[in-house]
Amino acid sequence: MDKAKYGPWALIIGGSEGIGSAFARKLAADGFNIAVVARKPGPLEALAEELRGMGVEARSLSVDLSDTSAIDQVRTITDDIEVGLLIYNAGANNIRGNFVELDPKVYRDVINITVVGQAEFAHHFGALMRERGRGGIILAGSSSNFCGAPTLATYTAAKSFSRILTESLWLECEPMGIDVLHISINYTDTPAMQRLGYDTSSAQSPEEVAQEALDNIANGPLLILGGQRALDTAIARSQLENRGEMIRALATPRRENIPQKA
Repeated sequence: MDKAKYGPWALIIGGSEGIGSAFARKLAADGFNIAVVARKPGPLEALAEELRGMGVEARSLSVDLSDTSAIDQVRTITDDIEVGLLIYNAGANNIRGNFVELDPKVYRDVINITVVGQAEFAHHFGALMRERGRGGIILAGSSSNFCGAPTLATYTAAKSFSRILTESLWLECEPMGIDVLHISINYTDTPAMQRLGYDTSSAQSPEEVAQEALDNIANGPLLILGGQRALDTAIARSQLENRGEMIRALATPRRENIPQKA
């Protein structure tokens, strides 16, 4: 990674484990100072200590990203540094269910983290990058963003917002010297997936995802991870004719229909 263009600090939202921590380690290895934000304070500080051991500065902050004041909380550790790279990796969905049966807090949290959060952070840090005439923004999404899915209504809608927002920012920010990339994450062997009991033996590793994203930051607006099969699925899910038939056939399956570990 080009530290002169994207440094000296990288801010990683959702950075305590999995893909987020993989981003942090790879960027620290390239000499970037790292600010990591997530909910769990223990893993965050452990990661920050590890990064300091790699010879860079590191800051960590525990924040509930569903709180609409999250951007103001994060600014307490970033207002005195120059963030040249924003990676917004938060946005997992732990509670699934039919939309009309959900506790409203469930879908509000998804919207606050993935829609409001990405917009607020991209706006604030993008504006600072515009003043400097350089920088990069990576917004993480999901391969489910190309069509709706039962028990994932808000999640798939929020990920669709993320992709369309990124595509718009990519074109707006290009003349400002800011590279913008949306990563459509496919099946990845993250701790979150492991905790849910999924069989991740054929999944991408977080390190592979992070490296592919960093290698393609200047090749936006969209990077579909997961190889040719993931690309083919995204194309199929994007068809405009016979949407109903397509959604029935290709939507992300209900959780009980996803293979679990033996």
